[in-house]
Amino acid sequence: MIEQEVGKQEVIAQEVGEQEVNAQEVSEAEVREIEVSEEEVSPLEVPTNLETPIIEVLHTCFDPEIPVDIYELGLIYGIDIQPSGEVNIRMTLTSPGCPVAGSLPGEVEEKVRSVPGVTAAKVELVWDPPWCMDNMSEAAKLQLGMF
Repeated sequence: MIEQEVGKQEVIAQEVGEQEVNAQEVSEAEVREIEVSEEEVSPLEVPTNLETPIIEVLHTCFDPEIPVDIYELGLIYGIDIQPSGEVNIRMTLTSPGCPVAGSLPGEVEEKVRSVPGVTAAKVELVWDPPWCMDNMSEAAKLQLGMF
């Protein structure tokens, strides 16, 4: 943390990572910047790109009645990743009466939670908008012989 007292023209720097910077007088025109590399700051920092490994793990979740993963089926409506590593997923199922309605969201939470850097995972099951075949990727449609 850097504070500047305009009257005394002092810059007081407290601990930055493991380094401590001594107080130093400077003129108003002088500005002292303390550069800290990511390595010095981030022992507890969450990796910046969790989206790719989360999507990869979603490719391992299947509705047992359909031989295509839930991501390619278009069942994932949103992935919200917080800086703290908390992940919120909005997903749907092919129909409200889907037999895996009770188990698939829990499986998704468990698998997403296993991704390094994820501190918590929550799945919200939504029905609006309802799922339709237009949500499927071209790869999913090809795999299901829909072309």
